[in-house]
This record gives sequence, C-alpha cells and structure tokens, in this order.
Amino acid sequence: MPGRTVLVLGGGVGGLVTANELRRRLDPSDRVVVVERERRFLFQPSLPWLMVGRRRREQIERPLRELLAPGVELVEAEVASIDPAARRVDTTAGVFAGDAVVVALGAEPDRDAVPGYREAALDFFSPEGAAACARALDTFGGGHVVVTVAALPYKCPAAPYEAALLLDDELRRRGIRERSEIDVYSPEPAPMPVAGPVMGAAVVGLLEARGIRFHPGSRVERFEPGGREVVLADGGRVGYDLLAGVPPHRAPAVVRESRLAGGTGWIPVDRATLETGHERVHAIGDVTTITLANGKPLPRAGAFAHGQGLVVARRIAAALAGRQAADAFDGVGYCWVETGAGRAAFADGEFFAEPDPTLALRAPGRTWHAGKVLFERSWIGGGLERRLARAGLAVASRLVGVKASS
Repeated sequence: MPGRTVLVLGGGVGGLVTANELRRRLDPSDRVVVVERERRFLFQPSLPWLMVGRRRREQIERPLRELLAPGVELVEAEVASIDPAARRVDTTAGVFAGDAVVVALGAEPDRDAVPGYREAALDFFSPEGAAACARALDTFGGGHVVVTVAALPYKCPAAPYEAALLLDDELRRRGIRERSEIDVYSPEPAPMPVAGPVMGAAVVGLLEARGIRFHPGSRVERFEPGGREVVLADGGRVGYDLLAGVPPHRAPAVVRESRLAGGTGWIPVDRATLETGHERVHAIGDVTTITLANGKPLPRAGAFAHGQGLVVARRIAAALAGRQAADAFDGVGYCWVETGAGRAAFADGEFFAEPDPTLALRAPGRTWHAGKVLFERSWIGGGLERRLARAGLAVASRLVGVKASS
C-alpha cells in the first residue's frame, strides 16, 4: 500500500545511509523524512587531520541536503520526544508520525562528566576543539604533550592513539619532537580492549615505535587547568603543556528519557535486525548497545552505523512490501589509524565471532592512507569526486580482500 512514511531521526552516517537506501527501495509515493538539527554534515573521521592542521573545517563538511538522495525530505529540527509505541515524534518543527521509525541520533560528548575537562582539554572530538588544537600547535615550542581519555565510554576506539601518532608526526615535521614528550593515558587496560590482546599489543607497538608512552588503567579524577595538571584517581598528577582530550559519551537526553532506553541509557537492539522491541522501530549506530559474546559492547564507530543502516533500510522496505526480510547485520567492522607521514594502518574483522572478535591490523603504509583519503572524498567530495572515490574504494577492497559496507 503506497503513501507510507518512514521517519529517520538523525542525519549522521547511519541516518544518511538509511534514508538514501530507503529512497532507492521504496515506492515513489512513500515518504522518507530525515529529522536533523544540523544543516551541515561533518565527516568526523577527518577531525584528527583538522587537529594537526592538515584540513580546514570547510574541507570536511558539506550541506546535508547535498548528501541526501532526491526525494528524501529534510526537516531541520531538534527531536524533543519519541513515543515508540505510537511511532510518534515531537520536534521543534512539529509532530510527525511514521509507519516505521529509525533512531540514528548518535552519541553526544559529556564534557562535564569529569571536573575541569571542558576548561583544560583541547577536545578534538569537535571541529572547534580540533581547530583550537591546531592553533595551539602553531605556538608550541616543545614540552609535554598528553593525550587523555577522560572517562568511559567513548566513540571511535582508535581516536586517542591516532591523535597521539599524528601529533608525533606534526612535532617531527616542525622540528620540535626532540624537545617534546608524548604520553597517552586511558582507563582501559589496553588499546581497543574489545578487539583482544593481540590488537592491543599491536597498537602499543605502533606507539612505542614513535617513542610514545602508553599508560593503561589510568582513571582521571579531575583536571586542574590553572596548574596544567591531570589528577588521577590513584593520586598521581600529570603535568602537561598541551592536552588533547577524548570526552566520555552518552546517549542524547531525548533517548535517555524515552521508553527506548535501557538501564545504561543506550538503546538495546537485536544485534542482527536492529529491532528495539517496539514494532517497526529500529535503532542504529552509536545510540545503540549490543553485547558481544565476550561480554564487551560493540564499539561505537561509523563503519557499524553504515552497515546497520543498509540492513535496516532493506528490512523496512521488505516489511512494507509484505515480503520476508532476509538481511541481517553481520558485525563486520573496519577503521583506519593514521600514523603520519602519509601512512596509515588499517584494522578490520568480524566482531560477532566467538568467543572473541577476530581482527587483523595491517601495517602502516601509503596505500592505506590513500584509502582513507578516498573514503573521505566518497563522503564529502563533489558529485563526480564522490562517485570516482567510491569506485576506487570498491576496486581497492576487492584487490586486498577487505569486506566493507556497500
């Protein structure tokens, strides 16, 4: 039956992929409506480049409208409340009801969770913070550089380590690395612990090869910007001259206050179908929680939001057409770790493997760096540039045998 409406809440990676795939598969008379408060799409994987001055903000953003397929309706508004039972959404632009709803509202930084963080840290998880770090580097003459994970959880598991490696490279480029020290402090027992000890050791090896010290199990109690110190829970104090921070993340308030949220504030979903327990209401990406076989949560990363968005769109389209839905999310993920000097490492694998995820970290090389540049252009380049970049990625993935989201 034509004339149905699918609401997609959020215009990040997951929301964009879902909306565009729905538009491709649904009847032209069906509506696909995206509700998003931001007019411009920010390609967040490029923020570390912005942090060290390798990008300008305008290079990693595009108007959201330009990335949506023709026929997708964009409502520029804030989501105020969600009634999953009625599939009703209140927004600052009015009330919307859907035959299906996809919640893709992401995770938000909680910069006030740890005292002093907001004032002390150059927070490269925002374009403003990343640009501020680049400006600070312009006047930095050497000293103690600290990259700290303020608290758990946080999205993009590789972010603190990529940041440290890029800062190292930038200090070398400026000729002041010999006058500097770089330390990474994290409350986690190892880098990316969900991926297992082999992956953690490999990342530590990347850091050690550049003279970057890693301090696992370092929980921050507070930041003291006046004295330029990080105070750890064990009583230790770490002085710094430049502090790059990773903030903890939480689900948006509208989700935490809804009937969708579980005990942790995130939305629990079926790991294969992304169903929430409410009929024809799905959730994808960073706003969800999926527990793996080893008891750890699936990391919050754009690659998963992309794959989940495709699955959910196809399942909704099949259900609305009265067909049996066959698509299922397989837990395959990947990410780049920029190491500087035009090189990057690449990790990929199956997170639903048992008893632990099976992942491989490809050694840093120029090919992997070129792959990340292509990936960036496939999202925020011009029309022809995007098409060429996607074609290049498709060919490259076949050549190296990497399974990525289509």
